[in-house]
Amino acid sequence: MTTSVSSPADRAPGFVEFVALIALMMSIIALSIDNLLPAFVPIQQEFRLASANDAQYIIASYMAGFAVSQLFYGPLADAVGRRPAMILGMAIYLVGTVVAIAATSFEILLAARVVQGVGAAASRVLVATIVRDRYQGEEMARVMSFVMMVFIIGPVVAPGSGALILLVGSWRLIFVGMLLLALVIGAWFLLRMPETLRPENRVPLSLRTMWNGARTCVGNRTTLGYTIAGSLLLGSLMGYISSAQQIFETDVYALGGWFSLVFGVVAAVMGLAAFVNARIVRRVGLERLSWWGALAFMLTALVNVVVVLAWDGPPPLLLFAGLLGALNFIFSLAVPNFNALALRPMGHIAGLASSFVGTVTTALSALFGVIIGQLYDGTVLPLALGYLVLGAAGVGVVMWTRADNAGKTK
Repeated sequence: MTTSVSSPADRAPGFVEFVALIALMMSIIALSIDNLLPAFVPIQQEFRLASANDAQYIIASYMAGFAVSQLFYGPLADAVGRRPAMILGMAIYLVGTVVAIAATSFEILLAARVVQGVGAAASRVLVATIVRDRYQGEEMARVMSFVMMVFIIGPVVAPGSGALILLVGSWRLIFVGMLLLALVIGAWFLLRMPETLRPENRVPLSLRTMWNGARTCVGNRTTLGYTIAGSLLLGSLMGYISSAQQIFETDVYALGGWFSLVFGVVAAVMGLAAFVNARIVRRVGLERLSWWGALAFMLTALVNVVVVLAWDGPPPLLLFAGLLGALNFIFSLAVPNFNALALRPMGHIAGLASSFVGTVTTALSALFGVIIGQLYDGTVLPLALGYLVLGAAGVGVVMWTRADNAGKTK
């Protein structure tokens, strides 16, 4: 009598399950932000914050931990494997979530959010790395687009679910929901995702390795250029997320409970864009689609600024929300492709390169988002100008990157 031993390939998830699991791993990043938007007011009231803008630090503190720690998960994943790195990240996230539930001051809550960000960063790095382990180029962009289609469900439903939780309990219950979701994701990952790092591709963990890898990324114009371009466009989105609650729920449009619906509809178009991207990226090509996406983003942002300046007061809700939806749609056509282009030359150090791209993208976008959010003055103009300035800078960076690639092909 013989017994068979299943190999990692035997228990590897199929394409649909793979996309669903990877998307859920990504979703915890956005849900940890968007779920809390309706809770800004009760948190401000409980901790007696001096300014409504101070509540934005709930996002900024999370993004700070999220940005810095990504630099370490990639080298760790290249040295010990993707599974151990992901398990460590989930454990750290769970600790931060428990501390947030029990927070007795705003400072403790912000510290817990930093820890949450440190843990969630594993998902950001490992998702891109695992996908890069299995796919390349246009196929990687196509898979990431499908991931984004599932992932976008989070921003669509998160504010609404947070608002519903607030109807039956305090903001702390929102963190309880995060805790339960993290436990589900961790269990699914442990049971179904095999190690995707080949033994021969393991790289010893050392500061020299990390330094050399970072130098390789910085020295590659394609990787550096598309990383910065993605950071600029993502910065405008972070500025929107930081000020959306004040613009739509409490101040400018004063929608109250309808805020979650508007935020969800604006976010939903990103899922549609991800579907479109998955259908056309192989036919159009990564470089062309990324270039036209960046250009369209800048031009739409310009229209948005003209509209805002033309009105005496805030533009009509449907017009302004429609323009934000258009910007989010174009964002989802460009930024996932930026990420694929940045990682394409880095297959030999996929984990470390994913860390580099993730750290730079998150740190810069969080900085831009904080600046836009803190410039909020009761109008929509700072947000509109943020989209335009960062969009124009993104176009300039893509032009610089494409000029180098064009020179190499001559």
